[in-house]
Amino acid sequence: MVLKLVGSATSTCTRRVALVLVEKKVPFEFVSINLAKGEHKAPEFVSQQPFGQVPYMIDDDGFVLYESRAICRYIAEKYAGQGTQLIPTDPKGKALFEQAASIEFANFDPFASKAVFENVFKPMRGMTPDKAAFDALITGLSAKLDAYEVILGKQKYLAGDVLITLADLFHIPYGSMLKTAGSDIMSTKGPNVTRWFNDITQRQAWLAVKDGCKSFSSY
Repeated sequence: MVLKLVGSATSTCTRRVALVLVEKKVPFEFVSINLAKGEHKAPEFVSQQPFGQVPYMIDDDGFVLYESRAICRYIAEKYAGQGTQLIPTDPKGKALFEQAASIEFANFDPFASKAVFENVFKPMRGMTPDKAAFDALITGLSAKLDAYEVILGKQKYLAGDVLITLADLFHIPYGSMLKTAGSDIMSTKGPNVTRWFNDITQRQAWLAVKDGCKSFSSY
């Protein structure tokens, strides 16, 4: 049995997991869920993911896990010996990784994900974007990226100079959609943020999944 990733091909959180699977060179089967038809709210889906959200994973031994960041951590640790090392193993390195992961979750995602929702996902659902809300979110994100500019002026990645980690990769799905939403902040905020974001979004793993998830059977 091969690992299954159950989600939507263009979902930001589904692509976050697919990105890590490709980085770790883990073959997987992609099971597509049609959100427009409400398949994520069907009893069969909710029996595995009680919140009715994508994605969830079924590992090759039948283990089921949901929440994209939790899935990514599981994959990175289970398959630590293959692909890109995405979580440091030494105590200080791992602490710096967890610090960087907390930065993404608390200081980047709340602004980026809501901004993308306003100007990308609302229109997809026939809703009207709130320009004032979007502008306020980008202003808030800009203030947070001021700190990123300082951090990335001292090191290559958010957790240090040596390793790209899950903390860096977690930024990519929503960060890459900000331009579609109407903001070029990731390429104009400052030279350090621009260098870092251009670097991580040119990784082959992201190029493989950025336009939609698909199954990967071998490497």
